Order: sequence, then C-alpha cells, then structure tokens
Amino acid sequence: MKYENESGSGRRMSERVQVYLEPSDQDRLRRLTDELGTSTADVFRRGLRALERQLTDPRGHPALRVIGLGNSASGSGESIVDAAREHHRVLADSEEASWRERGYGPGG
Repeated sequence: MKYENESGSGRRMSERVQVYLEPSDQDRLRRLTDELGTSTADVFRRGLRALERQLTDPRGHPALRVIGLGNSASGSGESIVDAAREHHRVLADSEEASWRERGYGPGG
C-alpha cells in the first residue's frame, strides 16, 4: 500500500484487499454487479457506505428509539397514554411488545 501519490500530496492511495466469499455470496455479488452495471469494488464500496449509514442512523440507536413513544396509543390503541405520568409503563409495554415480535419474553 502506498501512502503518497506521485505528486507527493500526502493523499492516501487505494488499498487492495482480498475477501473470501461463500458461493451464495459470490452469486449475490455477481447479481449486484450485473444489476448495477458496475465493478465488484464499487459494490463493496457502496455496501460499506450503506452499512456505515445504517449503524450511525440515530433512529437505530436503542436510547433514541424511546423518542415519540408517548405519541402512540396504549395497548390496543383505545386511548392515548400520558407518557409523562406513566413513562415506566410506556417503556415496559414497548419493550415487551418488541420481545413478542421476536418470539420470546413475556407473552411470547
């Protein structure tokens, strides 16, 4: 790997990497390069950027997912919960609902 280009600007050059892929991932990569009409390297670069965006999206952060819970209806949607007074119940209900969606925990 080179760290300076020929002009000596100090910019980091691209680095060659090698990856081992299962046959199913090789097929997926071929399909994506064909669909996008681009190179294997470009598919990997796009994938890295997409993964980084996904991981840094505040909506995916566990602590930030509580924002707006008080705007939703309680339980079956019959009445709006006063989240300021019943915040513990709102958070507990939301957590238990996520357990049921995943098939474990109370009621799952």
